[in-house]
Amino acid sequence: MYEYKPEILEPIFEKWRKILRLTESWDVRLELIDDPGFKKTGDLKIDTTDRKAIIMLNAKNPRQENPEEVICHELMHLKLYPLDQLTEDLILAHYEEGTPEYRAVYRQFMEHLEITVEEMAKCWLGAFGEDKELSFGRCREMKSFDELYEGLRPL
Repeated sequence: MYEYKPEILEPIFEKWRKILRLTESWDVRLELIDDPGFKKTGDLKIDTTDRKAIIMLNAKNPRQENPEEVICHELMHLKLYPLDQLTEDLILAHYEEGTPEYRAVYRQFMEHLEITVEEMAKCWLGAFGEDKELSFGRCREMKSFDELYEGLRPL
């Protein structure tokens, strides 16, 4: 089982804060989460009023083996947060929360946001990362194409 260790994460975290120009604009802290109920590899809490953020990383059971990729990804969410909030506000202004239309548009927005953040993180990692190897940990947990469509395709 792979574990994240603070002595490895802190220098990576500081490096990416500098690369993404977040050292002066945000107060950001890195926290390792030991809670078995924390299922994500990484997550982010943001206080825009005080310009503070906490990046939470799953210390004991991360789904990704490359912590540099995860840290870059979470900090990219912070960089895109103003656009994220603008889009959420626009969705709320046009769709009633809880309706099927709201859920459909919000789900698409969140999927596209995650895809965009991940693609940007891959590009930055490729350009400036020490460990350019992408993690495939999430893929290992997924069903294969054949498992998903077993019995649905003609032989």
